Amino acid sequence: MSGAVTAGLVVLALVVVGAQYLGSQRGFPGPGTVSVAAHLGAAIVAIVIQHFADHRRRAVSALASLSVFVVAGVLLWTQWWG
Repeated sequence: MSGAVTAGLVVLALVVVGAQYLGSQRGFPGPGTVSVAAHLGAAIVAIVIQHFADHRRRAVSALASLSVFVVAGVLLWTQWWG
């Protein structure tokens, strides 16, 4: 399940980057540099954590999987609901 959340964060980051690009090309404000950086950073962190979850066993894997959900929650809370 955490792999699907990680993939979702990557897709979300690509959408935000695309919105920023289109905004700059068409003269309307996009999400902003902070939001783009937050989404890219969260996606990269989630990929690294998911790698640990996939290649470790037991407690480390479970903790890494839980950490992906925490990263996603923090991103959504600060960038979308905040």
